[in-house]
Amino acid sequence: MGAKNMVIAGDYVGKGITNVGGVVQIFLDRQNYILLDKFSIDIYDVITEDTRKSAASGIARGAIGAALLGPVGMLAGLSAKNKSIVTIAIRFKDGKNSLIEVDEKIYKSFVRGMF
Repeated sequence: MGAKNMVIAGDYVGKGITNVGGVVQIFLDRQNYILLDKFSIDIYDVITEDTRKSAASGIARGAIGAALLGPVGMLAGLSAKNKSIVTIAIRFKDGKNSLIEVDEKIYKSFVRGMF
């Protein structure tokens, strides 16, 4: 099964993630979107098996915020089997948090946008 390319937990849950001309964004509606780049994101963490274990033990609480920890452990475990699916915890500069699931193509564009 492929990546959902959407926000799967936190703020903006259920909204789609698009890659338009190499720019990754959360698509809110026809005229509104949130760019996923270094100007809007304070910190992000790619969820891996190691991160999930840390989150379960409470070590990662300060890094990605208590609001995401519950869903992170469960959802990262569900997507960890397929390497073409990347799960990312995001803390925006405005204090909002989202957990997104994207495919490798969108993930590569996301990383480019963070530099």
